[in-house]
Amino acid sequence: MNRLNHVAFIMDGNGRWGNKKGKGRNFGHLKGISTVKKIVKSSIELKIPITTFYVFSSENWKRPKKEINFLFRLIKNYFSQEINSIIEQGIKINIFGEMNKISPELKQILKKTSSSTKKNKKIIVNLAINYGSKNEILNAFKKTKGKLNVKNFESNLYTRLLPNPDILIRTGGHKRLSNFMLWQLAYAELFFFNKLWPDFNAKDLENVISKYKKSKRNFGGI
Repeated sequence: MNRLNHVAFIMDGNGRWGNKKGKGRNFGHLKGISTVKKIVKSSIELKIPITTFYVFSSENWKRPKKEINFLFRLIKNYFSQEINSIIEQGIKINIFGEMNKISPELKQILKKTSSSTKKNKKIIVNLAINYGSKNEILNAFKKTKGKLNVKNFESNLYTRLLPNPDILIRTGGHKRLSNFMLWQLAYAELFFFNKLWPDFNAKDLENVISKYKKSKRNFGGI
């Protein structure tokens, strides 16, 4: 049976879900936050040590400014209001991505959240914000000093202290990685769902894990 250390999520379909309900894209993003909370809770119950959520990509700046502002306000309000609950649940929050374009106020809240939860051990929840894997790889390459090898290179990735994801789950119907953890997902088991992210649930996660544990992982061998 395969050991499970890390599950990554591409949460696609929030905006489409909101439009489908006739309430607009922002309503879908709001619902998407609730789904994240449910999946983190389920992950704790399933004893998944690490989860990573693709929150905002480096390409998402192409979206309408009002939608971007709403997304960042959602993140800011959530951590401002839920920090005590996060700590009580034993959740450790890690943030990775390029923070140069994030507002000082949001950066401060994210930094405070990471600092306040750093001793929590029940689950690690990574949030990729303003993240693009190609830039991460280029920056890691530039930072690598001395002999260039896999170990030295990986020591400069955002995920240097974490095991690579065993599973990638993408909702929304598209079968692509969208510049997400391209290096780290080299040997991950990929699961694609047609359902939109707000409709993803604990049962879906359980089914994925069941399939993963039965799969044969050769890593290039036989």
